[in-house]
Amino acid sequence: MRSVWIVIAFGSALLANEADVLAVKHVCTSQRVCRFDVTIRHHDTGWKHYVNRYEILDPHGVILATRVLWHPHVDEQPFTRSLGGVTIPAGVQQVTVRAHDLVHGFSGKEMTVTLFR
Repeated sequence: MRSVWIVIAFGSALLANEADVLAVKHVCTSQRVCRFDVTIRHHDTGWKHYVNRYEILDPHGVILATRVLWHPHVDEQPFTRSLGGVTIPAGVQQVTVRAHDLVHGFSGKEMTVTLFR
């Protein structure tokens, strides 16, 4: 029975270390070009385990833009990084933002936002 609790505790620790998108702010022009300010929380531990990018996807899962993050944010959590100049195709009203870390990939909380009403 004791080993079951160890497995559960270990599993919970892994889940707590995924990259979660906490907030997405956006500003779009009438030409459908947007800027995104994305806030992410992840317990970066250094160069081998950190959030290395986030992606903006259309409702069909097509990647519209990627923001590469070049270094760990160990002492800056949560952190916000921006991405501008993202052209949103006609007909797309919502996008989903997801974050990627080097160990878990895309496994944390995503956020879907409505851009145009």
